[in-house]
Amino acid sequence: MKKGKKLYEGKAKIIFSSTDKNLVIQHFKDDATAFNNQKKASIEGKGILNNRISEHILSALKDVGIENHLIKRLNMREQLIDFVDIIPIEFVIRNIVTGSLTKRLGIEDGTILNKPLIEFCYKNDKLGDPLIAKEHIDAFGWASLSEIELITDKCLRINDFLQGMFRGINIKLVDFKLEFGKRKSDGKIILADEISPDTCRLWDADTDRKLDKDRFRKNLGDIVEAYQEVARRLGILHEQANNIRPIKFPKPTAVKIKKK
Repeated sequence: MKKGKKLYEGKAKIIFSSTDKNLVIQHFKDDATAFNNQKKASIEGKGILNNRISEHILSALKDVGIENHLIKRLNMREQLIDFVDIIPIEFVIRNIVTGSLTKRLGIEDGTILNKPLIEFCYKNDKLGDPLIAKEHIDAFGWASLSEIELITDKCLRINDFLQGMFRGINIKLVDFKLEFGKRKSDGKIILADEISPDTCRLWDADTDRKLDKDRFRKNLGDIVEAYQEVARRLGILHEQANNIRPIKFPKPTAVKIKKK
């Protein structure tokens, strides 16, 4: 598939045209941003890991009937995807209270919710991606109420699946954001963007160690190592082993056996 002209460049990805008008090529950058692009950095290898992790998760979702834009991964940094018109809403699914929710409502960090909470944010960096109600989405024509209901149902199904996937590798899915779009070829609403440690909060189930972009937001360091750990637990790290820094594991401690 031949790469064409650049159609769009976001904070973490670039979209290029392809030889098929209904398909585009998505390139994952190493750029990291936080706080609505106020904090920026380039982290070598991050794009490679996000490409591979997102491909793995979207493929698994497709296997259980969740339609999404992924066609196939082309190389270390690029995917062939369906061309969609993105709905300008971020759907944030929360299972555990942290981040902006603690600041807005004063709820204790780490509080486990009785059921998933879905929030809607208008995708606009200049406005700081403001929190909105579903009535705003309908009133301004970003999506109809029936479309919001359809997407909300998909969000809950995706959450159920991902919680099980990550629980199986000893990771808590704290919260994550999803984006949806209308496929150019038929107008159908499908899951788009990416699902990776850039878009999810992932905590080690035993220690609550952050394995996501909070390591960048909060200056915790070891960002690539944390993303590698997620990939390693998912069983997909081997392809990147020769291209980015290896995971740092502690050296084993020698055990002395006393003679009786």
